[in-house]
Amino acid sequence: MDQDLRVGPRTPPSRAASFFFVGWAYVVAIGMGIAVGRLPDDVHPLWVAGAAMGVGALSLFVFSRAANNTSVFDAYWSVAPPAVTLYFLAIAEPGVPGARQGLVVALVFTWALRLTANWARSWPGLEHEDWRYTEMRTNGHPYWVQSLFGLHLFPAVQVWLGCLALYPALAVGTDGIGVLDAAAVLVTAGAITLEAVADEQLRAFNRTKGSGDICDIGLWGWSRHPNYLGEQLFWWGLWLFGLAADSGWWWTVIGPLAMSVMFATASIPMLERRSAERRPGWAEYCRRTSVLVPRPPRCP
Repeated sequence: MDQDLRVGPRTPPSRAASFFFVGWAYVVAIGMGIAVGRLPDDVHPLWVAGAAMGVGALSLFVFSRAANNTSVFDAYWSVAPPAVTLYFLAIAEPGVPGARQGLVVALVFTWALRLTANWARSWPGLEHEDWRYTEMRTNGHPYWVQSLFGLHLFPAVQVWLGCLALYPALAVGTDGIGVLDAAAVLVTAGAITLEAVADEQLRAFNRTKGSGDICDIGLWGWSRHPNYLGEQLFWWGLWLFGLAADSGWWWTVIGPLAMSVMFATASIPMLERRSAERRPGWAEYCRRTSVLVPRPPRCP
C-alpha cells in the first residue's frame, strides 16, 4: 500500500482552498504544455500536442502526490481538449478557418465548460477522493506507479487520441461544409445534450434518494449509463468533423475507438461491479434496463 505523504493529523482543506490548489495546478500544467509547444517547427503538430498533454499530465501527477489525492487530475479530461483546439486553430493553414472551424470550437468549448462545471458542482474538495482511486490504494501494488501510469498518463494518451481528429478539422481540412459536417453537428451536439440531461437527472435523483437507491428516472430508465453513451458519442462526432474536412485522415478513428473500448472494458464494468455490491435491486434493474444504448425498459 502506498504511504500517505502527509505527516500527522491535518484538518482537510476547505472547498475554496481545494479549488485554489487545483486551479493553480492547472495553471502550471497548461504553462508547461505551452512551453512544450515551442518545439522545433519540423516536429509534427500532433506530436507537439501529445508531448504537451503528457507534460501537463506529469505536472498534475506532482500536484496529486503533494495533495495525496489523485482527484486533482479529474478535470484534465475536459480542460485539455480546449487547449489543443486553440493550438490547432492557431497553426491552421492560410484560408482554412471557416464555418466548420467555428462549429468545432463552439462544440468543444460547450462540452468542456459543461463537463468541468458538472465536476466542480459535485466535487466536495480535497477531503474527498474518487472511490476508484481509494480502492487502488489497497490492492497491494505500489499506488504511485498505478497513479502515474494508470490514472495520469493513460488518460492523457486517451484524450490525445480523441483529439487527433481535431487537427484535420481545424488546421488542414478543406473550407466549406457539407452533409457529413451536418451529421457531425447532430452527433456532437446530441452527445453534449444527452450527457447534460443524464447528469442533471442523476443529480436531481441523488438530492432526494439514499445512497443505496437506483436511479431509474428519465434516461436512466432506458440506459444504465446514458452519460457514458453521451461521452463516447462526443468523440465520434469530432471524428466525423475530421473526416468531413479530409477523408485521408480516416485513420484518426482510433481516437473514438479507444474511447469506446475504454468505457466498455474498464469504466462501465467497474461501475457495474460497485453498484452490484452496494445496491440490492441492481440485478433486477439490469434485467429490465439496457446497459448503454437506450431502449424502453423490459416489463417485469
